[in-house]
Amino acid sequence: MANDNKNSSKKPKISPYWIYGIIIAVFITIQIFSGGFGESTGSKTTPSAFFDYVSKGEVDKVVIINNREARVYLTTEAQALEIHKKSKPKSLIPSMTPMPNYKFEFGDLKLFQEEIAKIEAENNIDVNLAFDTEQNVWGDFLLTLLPFILIIGVWIFIMRRMSSGGGGGAGGQIFNIGKSKAKLFDEKTDTKTTFKDVAGLEGAKEEVQEIVDFLKFPEKYTALGGKIPKGALLVGPPGTGKTLLAKAVAGEAKVPFFSLSGSDFVEMFVGVGASRVRDLFKQAKEKSPSIIFIDEIDAIGRARGKNNMSGSNDERENTLNQLLTEMDGFGTNTNVIVLAATNRADVLDSALMRAGRFDRQIYVDLPDVRERKEIFEVHLRPLKKEETLDIDFLAKQTPGFSGADIANVCNESALIAARKGKKAVNKQDFLDAVDRIVGGLEKKNKIITPDEKRAVAFHEAGHATVSWMLEHAAPLVKVTIVPRGQSLGAAWYLPEERLIVRPEQMLDEMCAALGGRAAEKVIFDKISTGALSDLEKVTKQARAMVTVYGLSDKVGNLTYYDSSGQSEYGFTKPYSERTAELIDKEISDIIEKQYDRAIALLEKNKDKLTELAEVLLDKEVIFKDNLEKIFGKRPYDKPETISEIISEEEE
Repeated sequence: MANDNKNSSKKPKISPYWIYGIIIAVFITIQIFSGGFGESTGSKTTPSAFFDYVSKGEVDKVVIINNREARVYLTTEAQALEIHKKSKPKSLIPSMTPMPNYKFEFGDLKLFQEEIAKIEAENNIDVNLAFDTEQNVWGDFLLTLLPFILIIGVWIFIMRRMSSGGGGGAGGQIFNIGKSKAKLFDEKTDTKTTFKDVAGLEGAKEEVQEIVDFLKFPEKYTALGGKIPKGALLVGPPGTGKTLLAKAVAGEAKVPFFSLSGSDFVEMFVGVGASRVRDLFKQAKEKSPSIIFIDEIDAIGRARGKNNMSGSNDERENTLNQLLTEMDGFGTNTNVIVLAATNRADVLDSALMRAGRFDRQIYVDLPDVRERKEIFEVHLRPLKKEETLDIDFLAKQTPGFSGADIANVCNESALIAARKGKKAVNKQDFLDAVDRIVGGLEKKNKIITPDEKRAVAFHEAGHATVSWMLEHAAPLVKVTIVPRGQSLGAAWYLPEERLIVRPEQMLDEMCAALGGRAAEKVIFDKISTGALSDLEKVTKQARAMVTVYGLSDKVGNLTYYDSSGQSEYGFTKPYSERTAELIDKEISDIIEKQYDRAIALLEKNKDKLTELAEVLLDKEVIFKDNLEKIFGKRPYDKPETISEIISEEEE
């Protein structure tokens, strides 16, 4: 029986396109066989004009219909003459059946015949006179009715397509415009992702585990009077795994999971967003217990009110109002949990963030070195890699990388290895992949003059020398003068992962960043535009020290940063012009002091700087080992393996 059903389900269905195609083909066929899209029964004329044609011998045949109407067929020559007179043919489609050129009604048949006989005798011609008592009633009826049938059929087809949501686009969705676009994941087939598939994010997984437990074992919490949280907001930088974590929640809870993006609510039509919110929660309550996941909720959840420009998006605000009502209005939702994700929590409306709607904010941060190792282990599973590949080394080489970045590194390394014809991915392929993602594509054919190349070499050697001498500067990995992306060279560092940053650490980093320009000044007594990115970096750091973190003695323990994103100052500065001048001067003093400090370090180590630049010009890419041969071992280096990091933390 199952096989029969299976076979029957595979029977091809007749497409409506075939039906409408057949109707159009029949209509065209009838028109062709009835003489084309012209005057199918001939033009009307008068008896006097007819007798004039007869006297000229231009009539081939006359057919009498029901003893009342005469249909006139002209000779071929006469038809050609008529066409020439009218400057265009009657029909673009040639007639397969001769069609009458003219028709007219006469009074008495006997008198009509006598008149024809008289003209025949006078002009010595013979007129073919025939009689037809049958009318093509059905043909005329179809010709009259078929256009209406065709129009009605096309209309029915369009209406059915609209009502079924077919055809795609806004036109195909006209009758479902207010329906929710959420995709429902079936717990038996779709939601196969579990917490085992989510590497790292231990803190976030613990937070959402309670939501899963409540959906699985609600009596465990209700017995103590606990209530299910209304919603949880996943906040974190892009690519950290917020959406993946939500999928894992759905897979673990094994309940209906409605997933959609914040932009799916808003359309060009007024009221559509609010209607879709109502429909979404209606579906979720019908399948309770269930989970609603709204990705990029900032698309509809932005703050309302004074911070908005005039002419704000009323439709988006209406959608947000409806969402607020559904989450915690009079109609309280039972066993429906709303998960949302965003990397812009600072722009969300305060009413959306309050307890009772999103009860929890779960921060999904960038992974640390141990979590990066776990993520690498997940993404390395499908790759053919060398057995000696050190995953600890890879995790250490990718600080600040998100889970999505690590997945990209693994994929890019496999592509690089395949491009080189290797049978397995090795350590160098991963390093090349990191360089490709961070620095851009290597430009081997870029033309650089010897003077420019020498300037770039000393610039990068200056970065390396200064950072090697400073305690809090990030450890150097390699230096290159191979052009990548928009840069002509680069010094690669492994920044330390700090929870808090002290002023001396920020100053050392700024000094190292200015080492390139300082080297140009020391060696050539000239500076160039090559330090643009360095100047941009140090300016931002200095401004943050003064205006954000309160690390300036002259400005004091003040901050002009508003973390809520709800600044009341609008376009005006929250400080006086005198304070603005003080801030500008303090920023400039900080940067100039670190620039002078970098010059002093390079003047003291000018010989080593020159030696390093010469090695860089020769090899183009140098690593930490090359620097150790010139400067000796750096005393400030931190442990490089994860096991060493763990043991140091334990000590």
